[in-house]
Amino acid sequence: MTENWRHLPAPARPIAAAATTAIAAVRAGDTEALDDAVAGLAALDPAQTGLVLGTTVRLLLEDGHPDGLTADDVRNVLASAVRSWPDTDPQVLLWLLAGALGVLEEDGSPAPKPDTLARNTAVLLADLLADRPVAPWWTSALAEIERAQLND
Repeated sequence: MTENWRHLPAPARPIAAAATTAIAAVRAGDTEALDDAVAGLAALDPAQTGLVLGTTVRLLLEDGHPDGLTADDVRNVLASAVRSWPDTDPQVLLWLLAGALGVLEEDGSPAPKPDTLARNTAVLLADLLADRPVAPWWTSALAEIERAQLND
């Protein structure tokens, strides 16, 4: 999959490229390609990667639940993602959802490892996207991040 990411800011390009490859691997059911994509994604700056991917997850959740997200909605999203890939970790998915929604409690526990986060995020994004292309969501997420940084 060759995408042109020149329209994205330079720091976001490798994130978009690696995550898009990971999502495509999940969609194709290709474990080997997912392993390769996860390794690339996990090697990127965790703060930037988390911000871009977390914002994208939040936007997809908001898009899928325009009237607001209930506990049942979160449970359904979690269950759907767990069913979509064999070794998905429900605890990590819950951690990702809480982080994307801004309700992650910092209790001193270490965050999941970067490769675990990358794999589970790819599964979550693939599930939330269904058959939709991911590229427009990268653009939306980066616009949202820019808007939030300008307003801080």
